[in-house]
Amino acid sequence: MGIEIKKRYLRLVRRAHRFLRSPQLRRHPWLKKILQPIFDRELWHPCRDTVASGLAIGLFVSMLPIIGQMILAAIGAVRFRANVPIATAACWITNPITQFPIWFFQESFGDFLRQELHIPIHPILEKIQIPVPELAGMAATTLNAGSFILGFLTMAFLLFLLAYPLIYLISAMLPRLLPKTRYQRAKARVMKARLREEKREG
Repeated sequence: MGIEIKKRYLRLVRRAHRFLRSPQLRRHPWLKKILQPIFDRELWHPCRDTVASGLAIGLFVSMLPIIGQMILAAIGAVRFRANVPIATAACWITNPITQFPIWFFQESFGDFLRQELHIPIHPILEKIQIPVPELAGMAATTLNAGSFILGFLTMAFLLFLLAYPLIYLISAMLPRLLPKTRYQRAKARVMKARLREEKREG
């Protein structure tokens, strides 16, 4: 179980690293300066604190209806010293297959909050209708801007908060796979090296 998870994580890391080093991004000098700190090794090795922060950032950004989610999540991970590959991978919750269903759910969730909690919406947002193109088996429709904005912002904050207890629980159940801090990871690495040396000497 732990070995398989590690393999998947390493594949995820390679994909994210390859994307961030793509020629399309390196063509822009200003963007290159922003992305350069992303390759700090401490931001790529998993531990409980950095993974929790990375997942929280990635889930928050994934709920925003914007382009360039992975880049924004990576920049946020650098700013808050979070795990970069986890932050960028979490953005794939909203992909070409799930994007429109999530948008519809966000609008419905916004409607629910407005009805149950009586949250006021600005009249201008109430009147704006966001067009959604025709999908397979579904006719073209619209989203109410007020409910949609309330829905995706609330979901973003809820998922942001949910990431921490989830990762802390996983770390408690699998401490070897996901140590609490980067210092514990480094200590475990040193202890492992010492055990190898003792075996060789013995």
